[in-house]
Amino acid sequence: MSKIKDLSDKNYQKHADNFPAEGEKGQALHTHLPSLAHDEISLPAAVLNHSALENNLRWMQDFADRHQVKLAPHGKTSMTPELFRQQLQHGAWGITVASPAQAQVAVMAGAKRVIMANQLVGKGNMAIIAKLLSAQPIEFYCCVDSTRNVDALAEFFAAQQLTLNVLIEYGVAGCRCGCRTPQQVHALATHIAKQPNLKLAGIEVYEGVIHGDNAESEIRTFIHTACELTRQLQTAGLLPAKPLLTGAGSAWYDVVAKTFAEQGGIETVIRPGCYVTHDTGIYQMAQQQVMARAKQHQGAACELNGDLISALEIWAHVISRPEPTRLLVGMGKRDVAFDAGLPILQQAFRDGEPLALPQHSQAVAIMDQHTFVEIPADCSLDVGDILVFSTSHPCLTFDKWRALALRDEQYHVTQWLETRF
Repeated sequence: MSKIKDLSDKNYQKHADNFPAEGEKGQALHTHLPSLAHDEISLPAAVLNHSALENNLRWMQDFADRHQVKLAPHGKTSMTPELFRQQLQHGAWGITVASPAQAQVAVMAGAKRVIMANQLVGKGNMAIIAKLLSAQPIEFYCCVDSTRNVDALAEFFAAQQLTLNVLIEYGVAGCRCGCRTPQQVHALATHIAKQPNLKLAGIEVYEGVIHGDNAESEIRTFIHTACELTRQLQTAGLLPAKPLLTGAGSAWYDVVAKTFAEQGGIETVIRPGCYVTHDTGIYQMAQQQVMARAKQHQGAACELNGDLISALEIWAHVISRPEPTRLLVGMGKRDVAFDAGLPILQQAFRDGEPLALPQHSQAVAIMDQHTFVEIPADCSLDVGDILVFSTSHPCLTFDKWRALALRDEQYHVTQWLETRF
């Protein structure tokens, strides 16, 4: 894995004291690995547990392989090139992104196939993709759901003398992007066929917008319809011999994969992203449902060793104990996700030694730079102690950091990983 070398960049000044000193050839000048538990790293810091990370990379790739579907993890979760490289090295078919700028990062990290699970709109954005296609031997796919977008893409890429692969997005009424009816999908496919510089490669869906008590049944119906649409367009000669069908976020990937696995002659691709670090909140609950469905239907997830493990941590100091039952922690909205639940206290250290966590200690409020933690009055935690928190919804923790610490099982920082938001 590569280290961050540009220590002068203003984006990394927040973490400058944490970067290892390097010699002229990029070799570390010091063999000592700084310890998080012994307070040798400037805190707060976002930290990745290496063993948990490796477990998750292996687990999801094994899941995809068992279902005979391709894996193109959504890169928006981490936007960390080194994690992209690790996902690809573990066998990922490609990387999914949400924007042209993210596509650039994916290609830089070594992705040869990129799905932009979004519409490519605007000449500046089109120019970024045109430059990538001209410079790199990559497969790039973007979504379309309107004739207006199709016409704009056709005109721009014809002028560039390039062919653009597009996927028709089939969506859900009242939710995000996408054609709302099969009739709209067929009409748009016919329109795309008239554009010599566009190639209709397949169908894209996102089932994660479907909620409610009947979500599983509705998602199965939605995915089956997408499969039928792909077959119909294939039969009509509007898709290549082996079209692409892609869907799945981080909550219902098992349902999507099982349906996809039944489709012969179609390149099926799932796109979960949050699995790479998992969490102890909304995706932990979603994964519990995945495992429960696997047990009920004897799914492949139950045949795999282990499960996903939360790998993302925020380490921070107790900076004040203004009242017997309240701690103020030097970590806030600038450092950790708070949209899907407050961070969860997992561990504590003092002078390198673990401290027992009292029952009924929890984060109760968060501000820009502070987290309020309620504790029993007889709790020994105090100013200067180091607390370790897990999170819910890792996407919105990753995007707050320019560098992430990778730690081993002894809490030593072995590497810093650069993010590219």
